[in-house]
Amino acid sequence: MIDDCKLLMRAVDVAHRCPPSVTAFSVGALVVTADGTVLSEGWSRMNDPHDHAEEAALAALGPGWRAPPGATVYSSLEPCSVRTSRARTCTELILAAEVVRVVFAWHEPLIFVDCAGAELLRAEGVEVVEIPELAEEVRAVNRHLLIR
Repeated sequence: MIDDCKLLMRAVDVAHRCPPSVTAFSVGALVVTADGTVLSEGWSRMNDPHDHAEEAALAALGPGWRAPPGATVYSSLEPCSVRTSRARTCTELILAAEVVRVVFAWHEPLIFVDCAGAELLRAEGVEVVEIPELAEEVRAVNRHLLIR
């Protein structure tokens, strides 16, 4: 059985690789098969200052990649549903890749945008699991944005 907490904690650990930013969250993401094999990792600003974690993790799998049955995206923060720096949101990218499950720790707070990623994914039939017990770990990675 796949351990969601363990894989989500790995995504949180990946978030520590993010170059600091005062205008964006530090987020880590994994793409994982149904049997728990990690296919890719991504983090905010991984290859470009505008990269989001889920976007980077999915892009690492190649253009037009489609998820195998039962694949999950683990993200430390709720996938974005509003974006000004790129044409597609992480929610749209997850749906385009046909990922059937998303696990995250922290709903995006109202600092930059009003995010509805979890709701939009659910509305499209994606299973969305929130593990709020790990949210404090994600807030710690983003403490620089929360203390103003």
